[in-house]
Amino acid sequence: MSVLYLALPIALAVASVAVAAFIWSVRDGQLDDLDTPAIRILEEDRHCSQERAQK
Repeated sequence: MSVLYLALPIALAVASVAVAAFIWSVRDGQLDDLDTPAIRILEEDRHCSQERAQK
């Protein structure tokens, strides 16, 4: 039972930090564009393959 006096505040602190980090990332715009990074990877591959074809 006495472990709860230690574990509960630690769990609440960790959860608070996670919620604060999520709110910060949303306000900072980290979650605005979810599609472009996946497409950007494919465009880089095309660019590299075009450079190889020119050599």
